[in-house]
Amino acid sequence: MKIIAFGGSPSKNSINKKLATYAANLFENAEVEVLDLNDFQMPLFSVDIEKKIGQHELAKVFLAKIASADVLVISLAENNGNYSAAFKNIFDWCSRITGKIFQQKPMLLMATSPGAKGGASVLGIAKNAFPFYGGNVIATFSLPSFDNNFDIEKGRISNPELDKQLREIVANFGI
Repeated sequence: MKIIAFGGSPSKNSINKKLATYAANLFENAEVEVLDLNDFQMPLFSVDIEKKIGQHELAKVFLAKIASADVLVISLAENNGNYSAAFKNIFDWCSRITGKIFQQKPMLLMATSPGAKGGASVLGIAKNAFPFYGGNVIATFSLPSFDNNFDIEKGRISNPELDKQLREIVANFGI
């Protein structure tokens, strides 16, 4: 089983990428590939740029990565209650190639933030929107107060109750 995982932030120290990496590696017998949004930097989407250059090659590469997956593990960064601009730009470029960006792949959809709500706003937006774009959201997970609940040095959730919740989600994922 191949898992494509990524955090919805371009930060080189993305807490969402750390959570997605941890969660993806909880799946047994899985080959995990973690994407970095910085590898998919494209001009800010506009129909004018699209008319000049056509479908961006990096959007095609991103969609090919999604196609190669058996499971998607995505943890979205919350910027002002919504997706990060970097993720939204990739999403916009990809949506011009296919409306079903996530290609019906089973998805563990997550979010985290330094705050107590753990990215709940963006997680709610994505949970409602992604099915319209081919997202087969099997489960969601929010990690609140990242700095208090994740051990960066060990690369894992440090709160036993929250770690148990995520492990149960993965164990019951059905893949």
